Amino acid sequence: MASSSSSSLTNSPCAACKFLRRKCQPECVFAPYFPPDQPQKFANVHKVFGASNVTKLLNELHPHQREDAVNSLAYEADMRLRDPVYGCVGVISLLQHQLRQLQMDLTYAKSELSKYQNHGLLAAAAAAATIHHHNHQINLIGGMNLSSRPDQHHYHPHHQQQLMRRRSLDVANNYDASNSSLLVAAGTMNAQFQHQQPRAAAGDDRRTPIHPS
Repeated sequence: MASSSSSSLTNSPCAACKFLRRKCQPECVFAPYFPPDQPQKFANVHKVFGASNVTKLLNELHPHQREDAVNSLAYEADMRLRDPVYGCVGVISLLQHQLRQLQMDLTYAKSELSKYQNHGLLAAAAAAATIHHHNHQINLIGGMNLSSRPDQHHYHPHHQQQLMRRRSLDVANNYDASNSSLLVAAGTMNAQFQHQQPRAAAGDDRRTPIHPS
């Protein structure tokens, strides 16, 4: 089925000969570039340039140049039918204008990007200088504290917290020890008082008898 269709296309005249109503010869210059299934392509080229002019142009070119020439003629003919005044020149001018606009936009974008990059570098340099200044001040203050406290050469906030906790525990232990001592002393005094109280009572009972005169 495919071979019969291809043979029918091969035996049928090209679009140019069919349009011109002539017999398509084996050496037809239009046949390789205007197949039978593209009749509108040759119709546009013939309407704009003329079949005789196209034949003369193709005969003056080398065979490997004819395909590009036919494609260019077909594109020019299509654009000329759409825009009889400018043709493809109008499309080329529009594309060139868009290209210039894109180049201007690209140049402006590069300029703005360079400004932001320079601004970012300056800001980073200023931030680094500020951090360096603050670190230098902190080191100076830390050196002064260490020189004023020779017993704390490895001063650190965590060490300070541990030292405060130890002091709190020492105070609590001292408080508990003092309370225990007071309780022991109080218990001792109470025991002594209770031990001496019966003796006092017994001494009160031994009274000197009163003899009548």
